Amino acid sequence: MQAALAITAAQYLRLVWRTSSFVTEPADIYERVTPDLPFILAMWHGQHFLIPFIKRPQHRAKVLISRHRDGELNARIAQRLGIETIRGSGHLGTGFVEKGGVSAFRQMLAALEQGYSIALTADVPKISRVAGIGIIKLASASGRPIYPLAIATRHRIELNTWDRTSVHLPFTSGAGVVGQPVRVPPDAASNVVESSRLALQASLDGATARAYAIADRS
Repeated sequence: MQAALAITAAQYLRLVWRTSSFVTEPADIYERVTPDLPFILAMWHGQHFLIPFIKRPQHRAKVLISRHRDGELNARIAQRLGIETIRGSGHLGTGFVEKGGVSAFRQMLAALEQGYSIALTADVPKISRVAGIGIIKLASASGRPIYPLAIATRHRIELNTWDRTSVHLPFTSGAGVVGQPVRVPPDAASNVVESSRLALQASLDGATARAYAIADRS
């Protein structure tokens, strides 16, 4: 059943992408990020469906997906769309190890060292639009910058879920907006980690607001 759903979902997302037009901000973002490859791509939960399509053929990328039951379907969809996966998720409490956080963190570090960019959600499960420290720790340990990204479409269905999931509809227009990158020094002290976390949260919020303003033509 999950395999069939993954095939259907992947085909649907291809339809959305191929029948829609997008504005990109900044317009020269691909040229801007080239010197920073590989990098860490951050997004909010619920805004991830079209992320696989922004990868250029020459880019190498992996995405972090949770070990939860819903994560299994997302992983199958990502693989159908040509994106390799790392399984695990963040957590604010003692569930970090049980959720595969330690193993996933090591795999992401290794992938970055091998030249893969890593895409992951900045907010931890069930706490929407509040950036966690895991992604900041990853940037500090790897020395790679974080680029915040938001994608919005004019025609969409917004679900009443904790992460405000937005289901994109085909034959629409939209925007992909990249916010100010966040660079975290190695061995960052706790106050630097917190200031970087807040900077990432603000940059993601700004990119999200701008993407929806463009998509809704406001």
